Amino acid sequence: MYATNYHRASSVEDAVKLASSNDEAKYLSGGQTLLPTMKQRLAAPSDLVDLRHVGEMKGISVNGGKIRIGAATTHAEVAGSAEVAKACPGLAHLAAHIGDPHVRHMGTIGGSIANNDPAADYPAGLMALNATIVTNTRSISADEFFTGMFDTALEDGELIVAVEITAPAKSGYSKFPNPASRYALTGVFVARQGDGSVRVAVTGAGSNGVFRQAEMERALASDFSPAALDGISVDDGELMSDIHASSAYRANLVKVMAKRAVTAAG
Repeated sequence: MYATNYHRASSVEDAVKLASSNDEAKYLSGGQTLLPTMKQRLAAPSDLVDLRHVGEMKGISVNGGKIRIGAATTHAEVAGSAEVAKACPGLAHLAAHIGDPHVRHMGTIGGSIANNDPAADYPAGLMALNATIVTNTRSISADEFFTGMFDTALEDGELIVAVEITAPAKSGYSKFPNPASRYALTGVFVARQGDGSVRVAVTGAGSNGVFRQAEMERALASDFSPAALDGISVDDGELMSDIHASSAYRANLVKVMAKRAVTAAG
């Protein structure tokens, strides 16, 4: 790795101040993407601002139907939270199937969505749940936050502080994992609200990252069952093809995973 300066932030204000003092500084949370990238010399930040000791960015609270998850909360903490499992079982299931135990105990929800890997799990969950991403300066809806592959609405130096979700009536997530990385070759999160509206988000398949599947949303709003998806054909024109799967294969997986997610939601 290249030489870099290490800073341990004690608060959100402190972290933002440290990062803003150098144009090439990077925030460090779980480090599951940034550190391997640095080791490969694909990234060379001049300064690392460690967020792991910022207490206000940690923890989970559930009040009524409102869920707030601190950005520095690990995947393992989300997966193991009885409150999350009760309020939004689909999200707890999603977190429990990210990577391996090492990744789940180090990686954080804020780091995952800030990186916005096109095969990451959380972007599908947060988009389907119509989550709000809270930063040090503003609140951003998930639909506006995820802007493209490895791209978000975050501005330079802006820091994710928490994620806020309204608990759905039903939620489910299913993915076809890469056997080595456990990233999603295709993953689908389905969320049904109390008013009957449904949101369906797909990860691991889109050539421009996470996206919503409007035709499935309409079908499931009328009939929330796997059978409602039988007549839907997924266009592979904007899906990824790579060494792991063709776009046509992923198109089929979108439908299969969506049916499994609905079944999981109950």
